[in-house]
Amino acid sequence: MKVKSVGILGAGKVGIVLAQLALKAGYTVYLSGSGAAQKIALTTKILTPGAEAVTNSEAARRGDIVILALPLSNYKTIPKDALDGKLVIDAMNYWPEVDGPREATVPEGQSSSEFIQAHLSNARIVKALSHTGYHELHDNPRAKGEPGRKAIAIAADTPEDAATVADFIDSIGFDPLTIGPLRQGAKLEPGQPAFGANVDKTTLETLITE
Repeated sequence: MKVKSVGILGAGKVGIVLAQLALKAGYTVYLSGSGAAQKIALTTKILTPGAEAVTNSEAARRGDIVILALPLSNYKTIPKDALDGKLVIDAMNYWPEVDGPREATVPEGQSSSEFIQAHLSNARIVKALSHTGYHELHDNPRAKGEPGRKAIAIAADTPEDAATVADFIDSIGFDPLTIGPLRQGAKLEPGQPAFGANVDKTTLETLITE
């Protein structure tokens, strides 16, 4: 799959940084916030010049791939129909301070990405870009082969989707590390050894296998 455009749902700190990285890598970027496009037009112009401020539905429809970078408990605002058949990167995490009791959103025994896959049943969810903080994403992109390059883990149910996301992650300045099917995304959640990791590929792989 040749990715030329990226839709990003969420114009907070993570969404803004990912938009900046994608723009620098040459992608067309569609960025959406929680409401009308006009609400984030100035933010987009100043912080992500070159990106287009759009609605959630437009970002979902127009991006070749779509990144979810909004609070997990806002999942009901995700435009399901516009994501039918789409490859969707889940960069969200459950935070009790923001999302309330976990059981009120994510059923017991499921990772947050498995829950999102069940909710967006006609999309293809890949867990990635969620275990490294936005400061580290902003500060640490490196060219391929450059010393000090950090790694980003990927959990995906098909090799094809994992490869597409790996190419995207590589293009924005990080080494991709595929860790298995979507359920393995639980190893990237808050409280796990790999969460918050800003490390090279070998070290990240060690953290995930702990």
